[in-house]
Amino acid sequence: MGQLLGPDFPSEIGLAVSGGGDSMAMLTLAHNWTRVWGVRLRVVTVDHGLRPESADEAAMVAGECATLGWPHTTLRWHWDGAGNKMDAARRGRLALIDEWRGALSHVLMAHTRDDVAETFLMRLARGSGVDGLAAMSARREVGGMQVLRPCLDMGRAELRHYLTVLRTPWAEDPSNEDPAYGRVRMRRLLSELQAEGLGSDTLADTAARLRDDRVALAMRAATIWDAVGMQTGWGGLMLAPDWYEQVETATQRRLLSAMLRFVSGAEYAPRAEALEGLRDRLVSGGSGTLHGCEVIHHRGRVLMFREAAAVAEGGVIAPGIAWDGRWQVAAPGYAGCTIRALGEDGWRQVTEKPPGGPPFRAALSLPSIWRGDSLLACDALGVGPGNTARLCRAGVFRDFLLSH
Repeated sequence: MGQLLGPDFPSEIGLAVSGGGDSMAMLTLAHNWTRVWGVRLRVVTVDHGLRPESADEAAMVAGECATLGWPHTTLRWHWDGAGNKMDAARRGRLALIDEWRGALSHVLMAHTRDDVAETFLMRLARGSGVDGLAAMSARREVGGMQVLRPCLDMGRAELRHYLTVLRTPWAEDPSNEDPAYGRVRMRRLLSELQAEGLGSDTLADTAARLRDDRVALAMRAATIWDAVGMQTGWGGLMLAPDWYEQVETATQRRLLSAMLRFVSGAEYAPRAEALEGLRDRLVSGGSGTLHGCEVIHHRGRVLMFREAAAVAEGGVIAPGIAWDGRWQVAAPGYAGCTIRALGEDGWRQVTEKPPGGPPFRAALSLPSIWRGDSLLACDALGVGPGNTARLCRAGVFRDFLLSH
């Protein structure tokens, strides 16, 4: 906790507690730690509603928090039936917690050494490289929230032993025994691999070393970016014509992957085969689309920008709602107006294009404000008062490259 939060501890931290053994142990450990350091706790449980027992488990956490003297909130998430259920639940959980935390900056989550080992095997089965196999970080920024994992060096069994000794209740999720889930199958496989010296400890240690390697590789890519890269003021990224010369293929892929995630706002990297295909086309002088981005050669440089066909549909401007998951509109005086991609009709309404502005294809996906069929504002093309939209992903690309 000292390494994750110190030396100037916040006055209050949040804990995400599901009611399972790992998170209940984290709650108890954090409670005892606060006696020494005087940090207040706030606890949240997300009830996904996917199992009939989940409401009772949330109530159990609330009862334990009342006993310990900490405030507790239960949030409820509802699956809309779209996409992968487990991934949607994870994303929904993070979004609810981010909204719940308010002014809190730090939220603890109870991932363990066993989680690291299971994830390693799952990603190994998918053919992941260093980034995928590297251990999850003990500190990760999600939006404006610092997610901390203080139990990464602890095993699931030792945490449950701790709870048993203290007679602290916890709930067992029956889905943890359901072989329909890949993680459950990997958990069973780990018990067999243990006899061959490939147990959780070994795999978690390997993943930790790969995490260190990933940092070194990211620093190499950042050095290349400093030499050949440029960030536009409207969300695009550019590379010098000779960006790939004297640069090893692995670093080329790493740089392109980070660029795609930055421009698209995507959480995950593109598939390795698709990324390699795009790299091949670019170094051969071609262009392409991938991961919601388009890449072209423009004025002697490689230019990456948001693909117009991938952006979200337009909608009425609303405070606190990000358009296309990337742009936050701060436009007083435009109440009731619509934000959407500029499109060809918007491009035609801009009679004087600013020098050095985005080219036609890149401009099509830019955020713009409309009243009916009339374009009112598009910052990148000099229409309107300016500063009406800003990227939610703050900071410069180089920082993103190093942290992802």
